[in-house]
Amino acid sequence: MTTYALVGDVGGTNARLALCEIETGTLSQAKTFSTAEYESLEAVIRHYLDEQQQSITDGCIAIACPITDDWVEMTNHDWAFSTQALKTNLGFEHLEIINDFTAVSMAIPMLSADDVIQFGGGAAVKDKPIAVYGAGTGLGVAHLVHVDKRWVSLPGEGGHVDFAPNSEEEGIILDVLRDELGHVSAERVLSGAGLVNLYRAIVKSDQRVPEKLKPKDVTERALSEGDTDCRRALALFCVIMGRFGGNLALNLGTFGGVYIAGGIVPRFLDFFKASGFRAAFEDKGRFKEYVMAIPVYMITHDQPGLLGAGAHLRQTLGRVL
Repeated sequence: MTTYALVGDVGGTNARLALCEIETGTLSQAKTFSTAEYESLEAVIRHYLDEQQQSITDGCIAIACPITDDWVEMTNHDWAFSTQALKTNLGFEHLEIINDFTAVSMAIPMLSADDVIQFGGGAAVKDKPIAVYGAGTGLGVAHLVHVDKRWVSLPGEGGHVDFAPNSEEEGIILDVLRDELGHVSAERVLSGAGLVNLYRAIVKSDQRVPEKLKPKDVTERALSEGDTDCRRALALFCVIMGRFGGNLALNLGTFGGVYIAGGIVPRFLDFFKASGFRAAFEDKGRFKEYVMAIPVYMITHDQPGLLGAGAHLRQTLGRVL
């Protein structure tokens, strides 16, 4: 008899839930719910489980917020709850609440060659450290290391490290944004809002007045209208993505690969492929040869959060990934 667990990937707008086969990690019955339509995470889980008519006693939910103790408060939504109380109320034997990028990192050992696109470098070295990052609403970062037949995710707030320019143009961008924002983190330029920040800084550095654009406006104008300012912003975004990824590779010697999670980049994939991303990734001076061999992959799997939540839970239950 097949035994299933509940897995989830919850953001400010949507809650994605699915069943995960505990022995194989296979996902099924994935559904997306609007968080605005439910008063709590428990309510949407109960609704989903009532539909499935399965005996579920184990679960893992990935949430886009810091997870530090029993009490969880979502960053971009008003849901808040006690993990222990939720576990008790649902009658679960195991319930894991993890950060969304912990889940994305744990998905990586489960990915096949069909789930990624490679951008340069050689082959990934088995069981070596891995980095994963992704620009979306914010800039998520995690590392993954293999220790004694187990994968251990090392989450953090790496998106909030200092933006480190390494060209005259990037230095000008930093000066403009520092005047506006004070501290300029990597997330201030590598995110949806960051793409707009880049556009605005480019225009302001030329003593002109920027338009009030949204992230999708910048990408659409760059790709379809040939807007010079927007194309510069998008090109610079790709270069800074490369520099940041190369920094992650140096931090932990990630010869297992550097992975880009979804979010913004898939929206302009052809542009990204032709950009200065890989050259910037390898632009590490004396350590250029060190990073040249490290592969970069973009994750194309449509549900890495659910896949990783399942992998995390299965490993917690004693399965070897």
